[in-house]
Amino acid sequence: MSRTVTVGLDGSQESLAAAEWAAREARLRGLPLRLVNVWEPQPYIQAPLLGGETVQHWAERIPRDTADELRLRHPDVEITADQVAGRPGTVLPDEARGAELLVLGSRGLSGVAGFMVGSVGMATVANTERPVVLVRAEEKAKDERAPGSTANRRVVLGLDTEHPDDSVIEFAFDAAARRATALYVFHGWNLPPYFAYGLPADPRMKAQLAVQEADSLAETLRPWRQKFPAVEVVERSRSGRPANHLVGASRDAALVVVGRRTRRSPLGAHIGPVTHAVLHHATSPVAVVPHD
Repeated sequence: MSRTVTVGLDGSQESLAAAEWAAREARLRGLPLRLVNVWEPQPYIQAPLLGGETVQHWAERIPRDTADELRLRHPDVEITADQVAGRPGTVLPDEARGAELLVLGSRGLSGVAGFMVGSVGMATVANTERPVVLVRAEEKAKDERAPGSTANRRVVLGLDTEHPDDSVIEFAFDAAARRATALYVFHGWNLPPYFAYGLPADPRMKAQLAVQEADSLAETLRPWRQKFPAVEVVERSRSGRPANHLVGASRDAALVVVGRRTRRSPLGAHIGPVTHAVLHHATSPVAVVPHD
């Protein structure tokens, strides 16, 4: 199956913003755009005079009308629209298997939404084995390449130098290269835990640790700078919570890229604390890249 950029669409402002973002991304990648509306029949909430076929008819208009609007704005992008019956949390991860990436709408502080309830969106992120991008409703009005704003619409990568993953790093470098913009790489680190128990911090030790962490970040990125020589890379190794640095950087970002370790066990958390915090609080689109 040929790769696509796939959007989960439910007609909300968040999902319409996701569709617009995905159309631009499809053009950047030279891929078709596929709109998917997951229709879950619920006859028990039907109005007495509104039959199931009528409800489905209105639901079918969501991807069709959105596709028509997107074709007018993006005539160079091949766009298809489908409606699939089932539970969104189950259907969307399946639909993403044939996609380059899956794009969903997000309501920010209320959690990942776009499919009636936030838990469905979060489940989709946790169980999809392809990159997932979450887009805010306000993103629809933004232009990543607006005059005078290019320098501020950077790509941001959150990087764990102890466990770096090639797929996450490559996704971020590739996103920056396609946008011809800078890549800001943030690495957060903390002082040894015994300082948390009231022991005075040694300024020299903190300075030494800062140098070590910065060197580790530079060494991790060295081969990627060689692979993507046209990408301007700005390294930011800072003490403190990584999520705080990424959320702050998201205010001027075209995209924030974070990783998610793939866990196939039904038990335990499937979204790490840093990624979880960024999903809830970042103001820019967020790409979650799964990795082993």
